[in-house]
Amino acid sequence: MKKVYSAIVLLLSYSINANAQDAASYVNPFIGASTSTDAAGSYHGLGKTFPGAATPFGMVQVSPNTITGGDNGSGYSYEHTSIEGFAFTQMSGVGWYGDLGNLLVMPTTGPLKTFAGTIKKPENGYRSFYDKKSEKASAGYYSVQLTDNNIKAEMTAAPHSGMLRFTFPANNQSRIQIDLARRVGGTSVKQYIKVVNDHTIEGWMQCTPDGGGWGNGDGKPNYTVYFYAQFDKPLKEYGVWSADIPDDWKRKRDDVESDRYHERVANAAVLKGVGEKEGKHLGFYTEFATAKNEQVQMKAGISFCSIEGAKKNLEAEIKDWNFDALRKKTHEHWNTALGKIKVEGGTAEEKSIFYTAMYHTMIDPRAYADVDGKYVGGDGKVYDTKGFTKRTIFSGWDVFRSQMPLQTIINPAMVNDLLNSLITLADQSGKQYYERWEFLNAYSGCMIGNPAVSVLADAYAKGIRNYDVGKSYQYALNTAAKFDNGEKGYTPGGISETLEYAYFDWCLSQLAKELNKQDDAAKYLAKSFDYKNIFDKEKGWFRPKDENGNWQKWPQEGRLTQGYGCVESNPYQQGWFVPQDIDGMTALMGGREKVKEDLVSFFEHVPKNMMWNDYYNHANEPVHHVPFIFNKIGYPSLTQKWTRTICSAAYHNSVEGLVGNEDVGQMSAWYVLAASGLHPVCPGDNRYEITSPVFKKVTIRLDKQYHTGKQFTIVAQNNSAENIYIQSAKLNGKPYNKCYLMHSDIIAGGVLELQMGKEPGTTWGK
Repeated sequence: MKKVYSAIVLLLSYSINANAQDAASYVNPFIGASTSTDAAGSYHGLGKTFPGAATPFGMVQVSPNTITGGDNGSGYSYEHTSIEGFAFTQMSGVGWYGDLGNLLVMPTTGPLKTFAGTIKKPENGYRSFYDKKSEKASAGYYSVQLTDNNIKAEMTAAPHSGMLRFTFPANNQSRIQIDLARRVGGTSVKQYIKVVNDHTIEGWMQCTPDGGGWGNGDGKPNYTVYFYAQFDKPLKEYGVWSADIPDDWKRKRDDVESDRYHERVANAAVLKGVGEKEGKHLGFYTEFATAKNEQVQMKAGISFCSIEGAKKNLEAEIKDWNFDALRKKTHEHWNTALGKIKVEGGTAEEKSIFYTAMYHTMIDPRAYADVDGKYVGGDGKVYDTKGFTKRTIFSGWDVFRSQMPLQTIINPAMVNDLLNSLITLADQSGKQYYERWEFLNAYSGCMIGNPAVSVLADAYAKGIRNYDVGKSYQYALNTAAKFDNGEKGYTPGGISETLEYAYFDWCLSQLAKELNKQDDAAKYLAKSFDYKNIFDKEKGWFRPKDENGNWQKWPQEGRLTQGYGCVESNPYQQGWFVPQDIDGMTALMGGREKVKEDLVSFFEHVPKNMMWNDYYNHANEPVHHVPFIFNKIGYPSLTQKWTRTICSAAYHNSVEGLVGNEDVGQMSAWYVLAASGLHPVCPGDNRYEITSPVFKKVTIRLDKQYHTGKQFTIVAQNNSAENIYIQSAKLNGKPYNKCYLMHSDIIAGGVLELQMGKEPGTTWGK
């Protein structure tokens, strides 16, 4: 499968004017839009992004779906040759069994089919082959030609609503059908549909763990999607289909993918003229005659609160049937959001990679509240927001590293929203601690550590504080009490857990210090050194201990052994995660020179394509800070060398443009920061490492509500693919010899000027 599209550079597959000045024109939503394990060379797959229409941090994403079930969180994979429909909700880049994919709409002609069909046998259902060359995607727009029935499908989005435009052939039995049961990774377990008038329908889809979804139900998803949809062609011939699903049938991912389940859906009862129904597996259809190239449109509002909320969302955002005007408005919305960073110099491909990366960092955490501020709280009750936008989908273990530090610079208000959202969730749920991976109020338990504590400490240190600070701190204490290294000072069997809890305890110590909680600050600072408790001096590396404090057996492959005390990594990769005390880590490992040599070997063993490997594995998060450690130990030219190498080898303007899962913005945020010339090693200490920018000039527009300056500019004189090394620097016109900037330097505004050259600098930054 890899040969089919590995060389494709999708400059012609999305709407772009290479000479355009607006940032949104460079966005290519196909970057990373594959779940293919063959192309990735790993079961983790590629980027797992979706190519459909969305708005910055919006609730709605209208996107094609090619697959349900399996580790296919986005519902779409580029190499698939058929499409089963276009859904109004999607997840982006997740590496677990996915969810959402609700309100699946499909235009068809001819006899009604109630089953979508499968990837292997699309002809068994309403799924359609499509013309790959016709597939287009840009910021806020997607279109494709469905070849089975010669129908063009187009879609665009507003924050809480979306719009579809279908161009039909001449046919006496054209149709728009909606699969209300559809859900990525499972099924909604109950649905309701009502015809309101001759242009309008409304209803809901209930999604619980019994229907699979997030983590195949293990992620504890429990939400209801409400919709209010209208058609510009009258509802005259319409009806409902209802599959008879026995009460004793299980309905998780494997169950709904079974032949017996498919047979039930394919033989669903078709109830013509029925205008209201509740059931276990429902669909709705409206039929009509069409002339050649006749366009039929549908628009829908989405809410997680109520049908009334969905109606308000639609009426507030899409008042008419002007598809092209909405598409233009959404493009402008993206242009404003992406304009927060302006890059100059670099190639058109590098700009596409950069602005698509920015685009991907602005999918989540998405709005969870309706236009009137109402949202579903952690106790299932409906609340009104007060002074913030309720947000959801916090991929904590991933995003605390790059995504949230980036947003503290370009979208600080969103970070403030997120913290309010996590605090209110902890409060309303009664749990009073922060979940590490939140999904639509679900305490999913995915991954390890206390990432919300990092985000909180980092934001507070940067002056982002418009939330209940007292509660935020107490819940951080509760989180650390529930999840940490305990009295042993290590987590039995866990290198990853021990090191990460030590870092999060350091974050809590810094927050306590800021709040003048001196006893807590001292307590958690001491716990931040727990990492030393699992360093085996004999092996010269970190090693897991058992419950009794004994070393676990050292494997034959040593620190290269995947899973040996580590989560999605090996000890060589995870062992570098002591961001809070690089000096102490360096001393344990034998000093700066030895650490430098080990790090160089760590990078030099990486395959040229940067795909999944046992060394510097950019495809996954545990190593994302490692290139910047060179700065901390006195070898800044090596940080410059390897970040430029990663930017060029691990990111491309193609479907395979992300070497690992996008992970809800983290993979792309790393690129945005590194390509701009900055990245933190340790979120929470306000220090950003300076590295070699990809571009000749990067201008960051600052937020006047949170920052004192108007913009911060990084200028790289004589920058090129060969001139990657910093020779000297000036900050606001004065010589600057530090290899880092503080957050205060950036938000005050100013200019960092770098002189670049072909050879490593001999004195700068050391």
